[in-house]
Amino acid sequence: MQNTVFDPNLIKAIIGLGNPGQPYYKTRHNIGFRIIDKIAEQTGVLFNKSDNKEYAKTDSVYLIKPLTFMNKSGEVIPFLQKKGIKPEEILVIHDELEKPFGNVSIKLGGSAKGHNGLKSIIGFMGQDFWRLRFGIGRPNDNSDVGSYVLTPFLKEEESEIIDLITKSIDLIIK
Repeated sequence: MQNTVFDPNLIKAIIGLGNPGQPYYKTRHNIGFRIIDKIAEQTGVLFNKSDNKEYAKTDSVYLIKPLTFMNKSGEVIPFLQKKGIKPEEILVIHDELEKPFGNVSIKLGGSAKGHNGLKSIIGFMGQDFWRLRFGIGRPNDNSDVGSYVLTPFLKEEESEIIDLITKSIDLIIK
């Protein structure tokens, strides 16, 4: 049985989920990209671009932003598999409807719970990877989830984002 206590020293790749392009950057669905960008900035690495991803490498960890749009995020997994990186050595950063805004946690495995980016990744390598779940809360009208995740954070939420990104990075990098 694998270790169920998160150890950042065992992580070899961090995938931030989001959609490419400036119109999406500050939306709820793109918090993974924003956290990855901040890690890259703090570690001084620059991204390389390939057909389906932007990636950078710190001393020991690949930082990945899929450029395939959310529903095809898993298409970056073969790149990591070719590097010999196993699912339990991967951390995926994603927005989480089931958590209130600002609630951030790390967990191993689980279902996609309707998150299309996670569904795609699970389709490529199964469920046994680490996830940083960044709470975005649910819209008042549950039928409006698709629109909700593609809207920017509210002004008062956006004012807290920098601190929450820092909190998230502190969970990932020790």
